[in-house]
Amino acid sequence: MDYRLVADRLRVTDQILILTHRRPDGDTIGCGTALCHGLRNLGKCAYVLFNSDAHDLFTPYFEGLTAPEDFSPQFVVTVDTAAIDLIPDNAQHWATNIDLSIDHHGSNTGYAKENCVDPSCAACGELMYHILKELGPVTEPIAMLLYVAISTDTGCFVFSNTTPQTHRIAADLMEIGCAHEWVNKRHFRTKSLARLQLESLLTQEMVLLDGGRTVMVAITLDLIAQAGANEEDLENIASVLEHLKGVENALTLRELRPEEYKISLRTGRSLNASAVCALLGGGGHPSAAGCTFLGTLEQAKDAMLRAIAQVQEHL
Repeated sequence: MDYRLVADRLRVTDQILILTHRRPDGDTIGCGTALCHGLRNLGKCAYVLFNSDAHDLFTPYFEGLTAPEDFSPQFVVTVDTAAIDLIPDNAQHWATNIDLSIDHHGSNTGYAKENCVDPSCAACGELMYHILKELGPVTEPIAMLLYVAISTDTGCFVFSNTTPQTHRIAADLMEIGCAHEWVNKRHFRTKSLARLQLESLLTQEMVLLDGGRTVMVAITLDLIAQAGANEEDLENIASVLEHLKGVENALTLRELRPEEYKISLRTGRSLNASAVCALLGGGGHPSAAGCTFLGTLEQAKDAMLRAIAQVQEHL
């Protein structure tokens, strides 16, 4: 279904619960909270389920919007969530009863009763912008949250997924009056000392492959502890390696707990990141994708490098 049909459906729906994905980013949280504001502006009873994975960079956006424990929704929506196993543990009660998925991942599995998926959008925030514009005026608070969603998923408009449409929507949000300078400073131009120390350690640990076109680094629990870093310090850490001159593909393996790794792959036009990660049960976009691997670090590295080689073979 397209965004117009989504808007029509939401107009006649009430008692709505909005779910974000595990290890949330600015796109899922920006979309979820913006949608909640938009629905409340229509007089709807709407809440966002609090995401315990969210760190201090994102938790302020939930203020006043989180669902009480006794809330019994009639309609459940996921945002920016490609597969049902990506919803948080406290959302599992609704896993088999998702009414609507709003997403921009081409790898979306179609798990909801109805799905609005547009892979042409650089961020789910772009799709949400069209939906909320159909539902009513996009207010300043909503514009700010949508700007958070879009800017964070495009690396402040520098990732390859950024399109002319992305800039046009961002310009509209700025004209509405979103606090874009505040968002840019908060999310892109402020780093803790621990984050800087972690980035320094990464440059020492990274390995160059494929004639310098691919860089790989493991962010172990020991490395995180050595830098004194926390979850907020690790936000968007996968993008750091892309700044290295000559690099086309950046592979980051972050240890979540012993023998569990969150793997992020950022690629140039010569390699489809989503196709690589799909071989290990993950997915995402052609230029940015991820998966979770259970096993040792060496097994994770070997599995990813074999997956990359397999996709390259079929180019």
